[in-house]
Amino acid sequence: MREASVSRQTAETGIEVKINLDGTGVYDNQTGVGFFDHMLDQLSRHSLIDMTIRAQGDLHVDDHHTVEDTGIAIGQALVKALGDKKGIRRYGECHLPMDDTQVRAALDLSNRPFLVWNVDFPTAKIGTFDTELVREFFQALATHGGITLHIDRLHGFNSHHIAEAAFKAVARALRMAVEHDARVADKLPSTKGAL
Repeated sequence: MREASVSRQTAETGIEVKINLDGTGVYDNQTGVGFFDHMLDQLSRHSLIDMTIRAQGDLHVDDHHTVEDTGIAIGQALVKALGDKKGIRRYGECHLPMDDTQVRAALDLSNRPFLVWNVDFPTAKIGTFDTELVREFFQALATHGGITLHIDRLHGFNSHHIAEAAFKAVARALRMAVEHDARVADKLPSTKGAL
């Protein structure tokens, strides 16, 4: 089983993440940030990666550290669970429609972290959640997961839909990328011999 656990403890947050890449999208996420939990649930359900996340953060300051550090820990867990990456598809992409919104995500589990972010939100907040934290989460995930990640809002005017479509699109792309490719079950998906 491709499973991993990560514990990240700082003066600002305490994060515990458990994932199973070969799961069915079962989730139990509790970060203390309601909208963020909803997005993490979408990430799990649509990637079919089982996730259990517990976060204690300095929410009296704001949600920033909790969101960013959770992204870091999930990225680190992905790296551990993927191991040597032999037999994975490596690449994934998705065009995700959600009502007024369409978001495109494409990613490469390349060990070359890079985020291309072309997503604008029409509002600064979704409820009490700062929309700028969506980018912070994906930046942390890409950096610590070794992911080349491109996310583009093609259109949309509802901030909730834009954020949710981004999480779902990345989830679907991630599902594709971590899957086993039976045609190359024991080979690394690279001509370099390393990822």
